[in-house]
Amino acid sequence: MKTAAIAVLGSLLTLSGVALLVLPGPGFVLVAAGLAVLATRFPWARKPLDYAKEKAQEGVEEVGRNPWRAAGAVLAALVLVTLGGVTLAGVDLPFINAFTAVVLILSGLFLIGTVVFARHEDKAEQARAHRPAGTPQGGGAYRAARPTAD
Repeated sequence: MKTAAIAVLGSLLTLSGVALLVLPGPGFVLVAAGLAVLATRFPWARKPLDYAKEKAQEGVEEVGRNPWRAAGAVLAALVLVTLGGVTLAGVDLPFINAFTAVVLILSGLFLIGTVVFARHEDKAEQARAHRPAGTPQGGGAYRAARPTAD
């Protein structure tokens, strides 16, 4: 029973991610999440999981570095949430039912969370890169000074 539940959940996440590869949303992030769930029970899912994790990380880093991409992703997320909310409020939109509306809202919220995380990580990375040598970095670690030429 547990294996069947993992297979269903992992498959749904993976298929949702594949759909979001062509639609606005965090496609590779959901593909990686689905494959991670599947990899807990199915060894064949580990190899594509590595690829999906790499692509998801690249996408998150790109959104973190590029404020225009981040703004576009947030705009797309807001459109998704709005479409889902309007549908759940009773407006009849073509090709959208209650289930699709909930998936749109969740995808939009997930996308906003991904953008916020990516931007936060980029700012933290920039702060670490600009910290002078010999200053604490947290956790008791110090940034090593570069060796000087004598």
